[in-house]
Amino acid sequence: MKKMIALLLAAAMVVPNTAIVSAAENTKEDPTTLNIWMSSEPDHLDPALNSSVDGGCLAVNCFEGLMRYNANGELEPACAESYEVSEDGLTYTFTLRDGLKWSNGEALDATDFVYSWKRAADPNVAADYAYLCDVFPSYSTETGLGDEDVVASEDGKTLTVTLKSVCPYFLDLCAFPFFFPVCEEAVEPTVTDEQPDGTWAKDAGEAFVSNGAFALQSWNHDSDLIYVKNENYWDADSVSVQTLNVMLTSDDTAAYTAYQTGDLDFIDSVPTAEMGTAMQSDEFVVLDNLGTYYVGFNYNSDLYANLGLDEEQAKVFRKAINLLIDRQYIIDTIGQTNQEIATTFVPTGCADGNGGEFKNKDYYGTDFAANVAEAKSMLESIGLYDTAADAPTQTIAFTYLTNNSEGNVRIAEAIQADMAAVGIEMTIEQQEWNVFLNTRKNGDFDIAREGWLMDYNDPINMLEMWTTDSGNNDCQFGRDDSKELDWASYDALISQIRTTADFAERAELMHQAEDILMDTGCIVPIYYYNDPYMVKSYVDGVYGTVEGMKYFYKATINADGAGAAEDAAVETEAETTAE
Repeated sequence: MKKMIALLLAAAMVVPNTAIVSAAENTKEDPTTLNIWMSSEPDHLDPALNSSVDGGCLAVNCFEGLMRYNANGELEPACAESYEVSEDGLTYTFTLRDGLKWSNGEALDATDFVYSWKRAADPNVAADYAYLCDVFPSYSTETGLGDEDVVASEDGKTLTVTLKSVCPYFLDLCAFPFFFPVCEEAVEPTVTDEQPDGTWAKDAGEAFVSNGAFALQSWNHDSDLIYVKNENYWDADSVSVQTLNVMLTSDDTAAYTAYQTGDLDFIDSVPTAEMGTAMQSDEFVVLDNLGTYYVGFNYNSDLYANLGLDEEQAKVFRKAINLLIDRQYIIDTIGQTNQEIATTFVPTGCADGNGGEFKNKDYYGTDFAANVAEAKSMLESIGLYDTAADAPTQTIAFTYLTNNSEGNVRIAEAIQADMAAVGIEMTIEQQEWNVFLNTRKNGDFDIAREGWLMDYNDPINMLEMWTTDSGNNDCQFGRDDSKELDWASYDALISQIRTTADFAERAELMHQAEDILMDTGCIVPIYYYNDPYMVKSYVDGVYGTVEGMKYFYKATINADGAGAAEDAAVETEAETTAE
């Protein structure tokens, strides 16, 4: 899932209207209101269409699937009361809870899951994550999902799911927003030929119906989202927060200021300049993540032809750029939370699905001086550098695309300085988050900042996103028939991985897939993610997962201001895996 690091530029504080209150009021007079900040304006609130972490965090608090993650990072039944798995591992039968309802009070049953999963797989809806439906036998990119693989009983009490092959992470998918239910009666009236996904989730209103702990009350675009407790939620008795105010800003200096003054109770990152101070606070928490911050090249960019490079030379060029980046400097001066240099795309700590850790090699070394020397030689081999003169033989210039958060801009500036040190001209283009996401998706860039937090702990999640038809294939692999790249073989390899029952063989095939990705030079890993945030000492029960999700439905606010940050840190130790 795409990750936005919000380490942002200083700006004037913009406080969401209505229910933002002071710390004193919040802890003593109003212990039912939680004020949080995670990011700027979300790209999607529709769980089927979202592909960013910030949108995912909103989704898991507003919607709920068959399964969910608890505070220990363990899967547990949610809308499902129980489930059974056939002996061959291909059939799952979920028994839904009695009395499930939508936020509007209407009944929710297994037929809603059938509708929602078929809608999410519909090629007309064009969800980025539609490829996840390849676990079903009937799924195709042309027709979506058939009727036989996801079947509701006549009484709507049970949902029977048939898989193409054994899927070790299927229950994780059932806790992932793409597979959350949406209300057909709310969605379908808003569908048009021009908007096949409907307009129901574009704003707050009667059409925005959900089934999670919170219901959307208002959406003041680029200012705030206000959620209220969903009294029709099956687990409503566990929800003590009545109002969840979400500040929307791309400026984490403003958010940090609001946190310091007590206007916010939770912030999902800390400004670079404040990190040293924040780390001394008992309210500062760092979770391990499964994910990688990286730079992505557009395989089909005109950059390479403009430099006079053929496809093989372009690969050498990209690998040389990879070696010119001083990752430790980025970690030490910008990240500042002891991230680990990434030498692979699939992150350290990821399981291989066969009882071990997936990472078994480094694709390049971490000695920066040695890497730079190697990069210069590589550039010389393709006629772009004269090592004797220690200078390029021609102008090498490209544009680097990033969203306009401070941390990402500062990382871009660090890379820009690394390029300038060898005479390469790099221009930085900044865009607002929503615009940026779609620019990358459309392939309108040379090089861009990227990031991916795993949706579930299996390497396939980092590998299947690069298939030709994937909505997350920002590098545009396989999308230009004039290129020599044989990406159909990569697509076939991913299909083979999905259907291989021998888990040792499957792990080896996934290593082959990562080898292919890294050999393109388009994937430039920078560091493996971790997740810093701050939560007020009087707040208990907020928890996160290694996939980057934050859950607020169990939050409680203590009137006495008792320390909860230490409790949060202890709780999250059990739920995360060490890097």
